[in-house]
Amino acid sequence: MTASRTSTLRVGWIGCGTHANEMLLPQLTRHDVEIVALCDTDEGRLNATGRRYGVAEASRLRDWRDLLARDDLDAVGLAVGPGLHHEIGLAAIARSLPLFIEKPPAPTARQAAELAAAAASRKVPVVLGFMKRYSTANRIAANVIGSTEFGETASFLGQYMTAPTYFANNPDYSGFYLHHCVHYFDLVPHLMGQVASVGARRHELAPGKLLLHVDFRFANGGIGTLVMGTHQSRGTPMEWWQVMGDHTRVEVRNLHEVRYFRNPPFKVSKPEASLIDGQDTLVWEPNFTAAANEDHKGYHALLGDFVRAARGEATAAPHAADGAAAMALLERVIAASE
Repeated sequence: MTASRTSTLRVGWIGCGTHANEMLLPQLTRHDVEIVALCDTDEGRLNATGRRYGVAEASRLRDWRDLLARDDLDAVGLAVGPGLHHEIGLAAIARSLPLFIEKPPAPTARQAAELAAAAASRKVPVVLGFMKRYSTANRIAANVIGSTEFGETASFLGQYMTAPTYFANNPDYSGFYLHHCVHYFDLVPHLMGQVASVGARRHELAPGKLLLHVDFRFANGGIGTLVMGTHQSRGTPMEWWQVMGDHTRVEVRNLHEVRYFRNPPFKVSKPEASLIDGQDTLVWEPNFTAAANEDHKGYHALLGDFVRAARGEATAAPHAADGAAAMALLERVIAASE
């Protein structure tokens, strides 16, 4: 069952944890949707979320199978542990229910590929939670990179850090890989194009404190380095990236500031020196006073594309095949680092 483009989209949501309540559901419900059913194994979380979004007690379910069996759903959202994404995702696809899956799409590349194949076979929209593409600053910078003026991409440099306490329960770093690193194995190809080869170097400062340097060669001949690790304070800026072309460079700092460098002339000896359109640096920062109009994390725009995809509209949303590609790249990096 699929909603028309003019009716409210009826969504069943599986997973009522902190991430769903703080990041996903508040942004999803800014669109024209109704949460008609919720599911979580934790009764307290389930009821608290149900009260928040006005979901009737009878529609607060403990088993995801009961939610998928309903006949009043137009789409399903999924924000549970990666270990369940594959099974629940395949079941939703089998019912032809458009699906939002928080990244990663599955805990392994093989399972992610199975999910993508099922979605393609049944022509079911599956939107992945790669919101880094949708951050306002990242979208601006990606559009600059895609412009004729910027030209061919030559290199990528970036860092994406976090703290050891965030993944303390994953001594094998699986949480770091699946919840953190996978984002950039979607974003980097999105910015630079197809990855031709990849390598990695690993340094473990102490248990729980891992550092990775990932080296890329892209199909267009470009090169790149990405630094990721679990040994920085989450009280500091965690990410930064830069793409260079020929006499062009664009940077995104701390997820909200864009700088676009071109090829300006020297100005020191010119009394008439000014700022010249088409030559000098452009800088964009958001208006934090109008916070509701910004989308620094990217969830609002991403979930808007999910709503549109569920209605049958064409979108550029990251889909199941993109998730499979990111997982395959992640596994190549893990293997290279070990």
